[in-house]
Amino acid sequence: MPTYRYRCLSCKMPFELAMRYQDYGVIPVKCTHCGNENVERRIERIRVLKDDAVRLQNMADPQNLANIEDDPRALGKMMRNMESQIGENMGSEFDEVVGRLESGQSAQNIERELPDLAEE
Repeated sequence: MPTYRYRCLSCKMPFELAMRYQDYGVIPVKCTHCGNENVERRIERIRVLKDDAVRLQNMADPQNLANIEDDPRALGKMMRNMESQIGENMGSEFDEVVGRLESGQSAQNIERELPDLAEE
């Protein structure tokens, strides 16, 4: 049974009310504090689901990629975002490289210090 959030327009107190879907909009809602029917429904934060194609397209937006060549921290941030958007753990090597980028180490230095990663 879903819970709906309301605010009383008379006493200004917020309250929640659990009711069945088929009862919503049919049964009058009364404030649980003062009993008044002068209430408004409060809509909390909502989530919008995006499909993978839209998320990947947003990541490829040129504005999001503007500084990645010159700023290792920006590249690391973009790579962390990519990992979270994909929703998979990319492994310890990925974490090692991104951690180094986030600390400001250049990609060239990382390649020199971790030559085995380039072969894989």
